[in-house]
Amino acid sequence: MANIPTIAQEAVLLESEELPRDTPTLNSRNCPLLEEHQDLHEEDEFIVRRNNCTIFLGYTSNMVSSGLRETIRFLVEHKLVDCLVTTAGGVEEDFIKCMAPTYTGSFELSGRHLREKGVNRIGNLLVPNENYCLFENWVTPLLDEMLEEQKSENMLWTPSKVIQRLGERINNPSSIYHWAAKSKIPVFSPALTDGSLGDMMYFHSYKNPGLVVDIVSDLRRLNTIAVKAVSSGMIILGGGVVKHHICNANLMRNGADFAVFINSGSEFDGSDSGARPDEAISWGKIRKEATPVKIYSDATLVFPLIVAETFAKNVDFS
Repeated sequence: MANIPTIAQEAVLLESEELPRDTPTLNSRNCPLLEEHQDLHEEDEFIVRRNNCTIFLGYTSNMVSSGLRETIRFLVEHKLVDCLVTTAGGVEEDFIKCMAPTYTGSFELSGRHLREKGVNRIGNLLVPNENYCLFENWVTPLLDEMLEEQKSENMLWTPSKVIQRLGERINNPSSIYHWAAKSKIPVFSPALTDGSLGDMMYFHSYKNPGLVVDIVSDLRRLNTIAVKAVSSGMIILGGGVVKHHICNANLMRNGADFAVFINSGSEFDGSDSGARPDEAISWGKIRKEATPVKIYSDATLVFPLIVAETFAKNVDFS
């Protein structure tokens, strides 16, 4: 049997020297933007183009109530996504968990009995009403502060700027929005008043009236991020307003290049989550040449596995 030519073996199997420890690895998230793609004139540091693929992550409130909060926080902490869209519960539950624990119960517990005990049920999770009282005590002075800035500095508050301010003040590294504020990742919540935070704003409108939150400015910010994107990817956990809001933003650029939907909805139930990606293609929200994926599953089961096999592999845990 003939031996491999020495010259060929030495050429192919040439030993390499170890690179310096701080040498950056190359992946789709840190590949330098071409000169023509650099967003040199954008003054809003939260919506400036940073990557060759802008990743939108949308999730419903129950994803934060459940065990996905830590997975989402991981993505934000390591700047692996560019934009978040969620509902009011997806915002407030993160902050409330910084103040008091959520407990595991059962789907079958009596609603009447729980109400008498002052305990709220989220699926099989239990949240004492005291947790929301703690949240009110924390958030009300911040609403006072926002109103004062609105009056004295003509500050125009939007849902994303409200969330940014709360994220700056929570001072807790377990919080998604602590890291979003720190990493300059915008968080959009067009239905910000539809939850406990809305209740607090309602009470505040009596105690110290006048705070205005503008949703149109946020709509422009979100759509601008999509329009600016070199390429665009959507990851959407659940459906409803978060799914439609991200998809509609991507309509402004004639569709996302990549899309992954994870939910258990079916078309016949009439829900937004039930709509397949092909329907979004018909509306121009996903590009015709794209190969989108819908995973029919409980997102709390499969999303951590997806993150572990994709995003997490690009993180240096040392």
